[in-house]
Amino acid sequence: MSRIATARLAEERKAWRRDHPFAFVARPAKNSEGCLNLRIWECAVPGKKGTPWEGGLYKIRMLFKRDYPTTPPKCRFEPPLFHPNVYPSGTVCLSLLDENKDWRPAITIKQILLGIQDLLNEPNIRDPAQAEAYTIYCQNRLEYEKRVRAQARAMAATNEINQ
Repeated sequence: MSRIATARLAEERKAWRRDHPFAFVARPAKNSEGCLNLRIWECAVPGKKGTPWEGGLYKIRMLFKRDYPTTPPKCRFEPPLFHPNVYPSGTVCLSLLDENKDWRPAITIKQILLGIQDLLNEPNIRDPAQAEAYTIYCQNRLEYEKRVRAQARAMAATNEINQ
């Protein structure tokens, strides 16, 4: 990993520890020797209150390339979510994470996670990534919200992450 990327991620970690949104999680993963790996972060985003996503805590793995922050991290829900803008692999389809669209090196991990939280309840139907979720969202919103609520209940029960 480049020194620029390492320095930036170390600063991101300090900034996060000083100030982060309530119930959000973002921390570097540990390697097999127990040392922090700044290239892989374990994150979690809570569903917003008053939405079908409320009550769920959605795990995300953030993978940083050697040339970060020139290129955005890859963000993947683990397990993958039922959502129009989440690929079956769990990868998030968000213009903020696309170096050919809205990515800028000044964007922070905090901004990325807040953007992903917004995307949960406000999908971009012009850029679908998952056919089933997209179709149900467009054709039967009640069924879509029912499935999202069930997913939120399942994620609340299985996603205990300590801050």
